[in-house]
Amino acid sequence: MGAGVMKSGDDGGTRRRRRRARKTQPMSEINVTPFVDVMLVLLIIFMVAAPLLTVGIPVELPETSANALPTDEEEPLTVTITADGRTLIQNTETAREELVAKLSAIAAERTSDRIFLRADGANAWNVVAEVMGDLNAGGFSNIGLVTDIAQEAEGE
Repeated sequence: MGAGVMKSGDDGGTRRRRRRARKTQPMSEINVTPFVDVMLVLLIIFMVAAPLLTVGIPVELPETSANALPTDEEEPLTVTITADGRTLIQNTETAREELVAKLSAIAAERTSDRIFLRADGANAWNVVAEVMGDLNAGGFSNIGLVTDIAQEAEGE
């Protein structure tokens, strides 16, 4: 009369409890996929942003076929001569009379004697040569002239 039928696989619900217990156990593996995704996005952002950080004074550099110079650990020191004859150390305008004194003070604090000279192509050679003399007098004997890479003509 009140007898029920029990399925052969039914053990009164203990099987379900065991499955739930397994799902609630802590994972012992670290999922690194989100970490890798974030790192790749950051890498792309820095690769795009790095060239934008080296903006300077706009000058029309002469074009040559010379290779680029290797870089140092220190930030490169740059002197720029604009087309209108202004002289700048990094981004700070400096009078030509004060150039040697300021460069001497900078050379005393730096470990490298390398300096880069950026001169607009509209400048006369004697102006560039005079500034190079000032750089040498200021304590920098390793002078690099910054140029653009020459583009090959399409017909050649």
